[in-house]
This record gives sequence, C-alpha cells and structure tokens, in this order.
Amino acid sequence: MLDLLYETPSLILVFFIVLAVILILVIWSIRRHWNPKLRIQSDASIEDLLPSLAGLTVSTVHSGNSVEILENGAFFDVLIERIQAARHTVHFETFLWKEGVLGQRMADVLTEQARAGKKVRVMLDATGSSKAGKEAVKQMRDAGCRVEFFHKRSIYTIGILNDRDHRKMVILDGREAFVGGHCVVDEWMGNAEDGKHNSDVSVRLHGPIVHSIQAAFSENWVGETGEVFLGEHAFPKLEPAGDITIHAAYAKPESSAPAVKILHHTVICLAKKKIWIQNPYFIPKNEAIKAFGEAVKRGVDVRVMMPSTSGSDNPMVQHAGHRNFGMLLKLGVRLFEYPHTLLHQKVMTVDGIWSAVGSTNFDDRSFDTNDEITLGILDAGIADQLDAIFEKYVARCTEIKLEVWQKRGLWHKIKDNTFYMIKEFL
Repeated sequence: MLDLLYETPSLILVFFIVLAVILILVIWSIRRHWNPKLRIQSDASIEDLLPSLAGLTVSTVHSGNSVEILENGAFFDVLIERIQAARHTVHFETFLWKEGVLGQRMADVLTEQARAGKKVRVMLDATGSSKAGKEAVKQMRDAGCRVEFFHKRSIYTIGILNDRDHRKMVILDGREAFVGGHCVVDEWMGNAEDGKHNSDVSVRLHGPIVHSIQAAFSENWVGETGEVFLGEHAFPKLEPAGDITIHAAYAKPESSAPAVKILHHTVICLAKKKIWIQNPYFIPKNEAIKAFGEAVKRGVDVRVMMPSTSGSDNPMVQHAGHRNFGMLLKLGVRLFEYPHTLLHQKVMTVDGIWSAVGSTNFDDRSFDTNDEITLGILDAGIADQLDAIFEKYVARCTEIKLEVWQKRGLWHKIKDNTFYMIKEFL
C-alpha cells in the first residue's frame, strides 16, 4: 500500500505528459497543411498558362490594371499621401508595426481620416505588432478607427498561435491598393543607405485586381470581427486602368497546399530562360531544390539574392538557409549575399515577362503556415524594373562559390544544421 502511494505522483505525472503529447499531436494534425511532392510538366509558356496559374491557386486573372513599383522609404511618402486622399474607406493590414517615428506617422494619418468620418479598419498581427505601442493604438481607436489584432493569445487560439498574418496591404475606397513587403518600423524609412535602413519593394495598383486584394483583406477581417462590409465604398465597379494582367494568390485551403506555395513551385517548373529571386529568408525544401536543378538543366539562369548573416535581422534564418547552399551550388544555382543591410523585398521574375511581388518569404513558415499574399504580374516592363533592382543590389553582393563554401568552418556548419531543424519556427 505504501509503495502504491509513492508511485501515484509518478503515475499522475506520466499520465499528464502522455496527455500533453497526444494534445500536441492532435493540434498539429488539425492545423498542418499537406506537403505534396508537386510535379509539373508542360512545354507551354508561362504567358499561355496564366489562367492555369490563377485557377490552381484559387484565383482569377484580371486584365486592365496599372502597376507602380515603390522602393524603400519613398513607399510611405506615397502611401500616406494616398490615405489622406481617401474619400470613404481605408483598410490597412500588416504583420509588423513597432512604436517609433514611422508608427506615429501612420497612426496620425489613420486617426485624421477616422476623425474626418472615413471608415478606417486596421488589422494587425498580434505577435508581429505586439510592440505597436498602447498609446498609438488607443489614439486610433479613440478617433474611431477599428483596430483589431489577428490571433491574440488566449485559450481559444491555442491551436493556431503559430499561424500568423504576414500580409502587408492597404486598400483605399476599394479602388486603389498597395501590396508588398514594407513594415511599419523605423528601419523601413530612408533608402537602404546603411545597415540601419532596410531595402524593400511594394506596388501600387489600380484596376480590377483591387477587388481580389480587398477580398484578401476581408478574409481575416471577417474571421476576427464577424463584420461583413458591402457596397460601393468597398467593392465598387472597377473600370480598366491600364494594360497589365495580374492574379493574386492568398488562399490557404484546409488539407491542401497553400496557394502561394503552389504558385512559386509551379512557375519554377515552367521557366524557360531565367529565374531571378530577391528574398530575405530563402530556405527551399528538397522538392524546390530539385525543381531549381531541373530548371538549370533546361538552360534556365537561376539566381537568388538574399542578405548575409551580417545584413539580416534574423541571422538564425540565414544559417538555416545555408544548410542547403552546397546542394544548390552543385546544381548550378547562383547565390548572392548582401552584407550591408536587410534586403526585405519578396520578388521573383521569370523569363523576363512574369513577376511575383508580395509578402511571401521562400521558407516553410510562409509556404505552409502564415497567411500571405503574392501577386503574379504578367508584364515585361514590370519584370525589367524588378530585374534592375536586382542588378542594383547584386553589384555590392558577394557571390557564393562552391569551392569556398565547402571550406567554411565547423562552427558555421553546426549552426546551419541546428537552425535548419527549427526553420518552421524562426
């Protein structure tokens, strides 16, 4: 009897440990997205397959759009000016907002519009924007802005706490939209002139594509608030505003690969001439690495530019990416690291005619977990402009060479492999 009493606490502990493990596995099973080995074979050009790209990513091809590329801190000058010009609605969604000069500028302009009677809706990720500042949030709410936080920590969100809203977009009056990588943090001011100011790319859009971006905003807004917004001030009839064709990938169906993952993998498999990637967090999985290698065999010029550990805001991510550098280099992929500051743009051009711009990093977190948005833009002029940005920064990059890379130190290799194991949580 005495032995049983001594054993009881241990049995209870074991019981709760087993219960916790089962609960974690159940939550993981419910929340995970399938990771299929995607296989794509086609001799058609990416231009001819645009309806397929849109259909496979639960999207629609929209023609008749205009696109303006905005770089670095100049983006916010344009954005704030356009928010001030909004007549009815301002919808603002971002992952990262930190208290500072830029954060106050954004809070002030949103406050100004709400006080003027405009309907201002602000969606901030609860984790990424946890340091937005209570005063700035209170200022906006007191003025009439509706400020909501995506997936706040609570017992009700325990199964989805790792799912973050990583989108960055603004929609004005349902007629004008901005999509890209810019965050509301002081480091995004300036012109990437030093290690304290980041580089980034976003686009300003007019035309029918704005409806898709508004739909992406409404997805999380309705999910968090239950509010469904309707009518001309949110979804007006949109006339052609240019001659550029665009589709938007953002859906994340249950029990299926997210749209952004399918899109990125498919275009790699369709490339005929070139794939140039600018991305801050480049950690491709084995199927993507294989697709890059097969592209090189087809004669495709594959280049990837990213920050080095000295330029990154999260060196652990760069080390995780380093783990597969040797494999990529052996396949013929050219890799470039920028040591001077954080290159944060999420851009890919294919064959000089199609471009991806949005919030999506080239890693597991963006492809499998986060809510993201990527625009597929069919236009040679836009691709040329984005390639020019690549060339501007690559001139100051270090190209990684296989023979040098293989001689990197043991401590470097240990960090690469260690951080790779936790890449989904970085």
